Amino acid sequence: MLISTPFLAYNSSNTWGFWAHQRINRLAVFSLPPEMLVFFKKHLDYLTENAVNPDKRRYAVVGEAPRHYIDAEAYGDSALYKLPLYWNEAVKKFGEDTLALNGTVPWAIQQYKSQLTEAFRQRNPRRILRVSADLGHYIADANVPLHTTRNYNGQLTGQEGIHAFWETRLPELYAEEYDMFLGSAEYEQKTALRAWQAVRQANAALDSVLRFEKNASLQMKPELKYALEDRNGVVIKTYSREFAKKYHQMLDRQVERQMRASVKMVSDFWFTCWVDAGQPDLGSLASFEWDKAEKEQEEKEKQNWFQRLFKVRSENDN
Repeated sequence: MLISTPFLAYNSSNTWGFWAHQRINRLAVFSLPPEMLVFFKKHLDYLTENAVNPDKRRYAVVGEAPRHYIDAEAYGDSALYKLPLYWNEAVKKFGEDTLALNGTVPWAIQQYKSQLTEAFRQRNPRRILRVSADLGHYIADANVPLHTTRNYNGQLTGQEGIHAFWETRLPELYAEEYDMFLGSAEYEQKTALRAWQAVRQANAALDSVLRFEKNASLQMKPELKYALEDRNGVVIKTYSREFAKKYHQMLDRQVERQMRASVKMVSDFWFTCWVDAGQPDLGSLASFEWDKAEKEQEEKEKQNWFQRLFKVRSENDN
């Protein structure tokens, strides 16, 4: 059964794979100024490991799933350039139910930006870390082309599995070749616009994501497109390394560009939140440690998300 289940190892809940999300948050830390690095670097492992929390909550917490995507087609032609920039305006025009149905990632980024700014203002280390990790996740999601369409997994074009192929298989194979030196974090004056620009840029790449996979498939014998690989003792069916190489070459480092954009945007937003909060002294928070009870509570919450995961309907049932 495990062998016949395609892409089992890459069930990434329609988002950057866990590995890529963690790498994005981790790399973003090193672009921060020394005044922030004194706190963020100490908690580098937390920010890395918890970059995937929103994915773990996705099917277990009401209202979580829409924060990861936006289906541009739902709003007509050129929607990403016409939709209201701000959440309150969007609610007035479409209503919360419609927005939730079609995804809210650009607005979620704005909401979490505000939450992180307030956490810095209150100098609350727990809140800073939790919201920073989550904000990094949503920003990374906004930079994934397949997060901007109803055809999120190629299911409408006979390309099922392309989501995990693009965002997980390719980064795992080639990320070590990517140039991820991005310089220092910069202040972003127009965070709402930046969120939308990220989604627009990702959506502009969508045609290539789908077209090149089709072209690569036509150029390769079907029996060479997939391979069986051992993953932690489980044999799974996945895209072959030969096919991945051909697709990666066709994309001309597109995954790298989107990953770089994610890292840069995460660091810029963290920095902007800190500046907007008045640049509070984080050095005095550097001694913060999670106590045993807090660690146990966090672990209990994650276990609850995991347990609920097996009680929800699949997306196809929604």
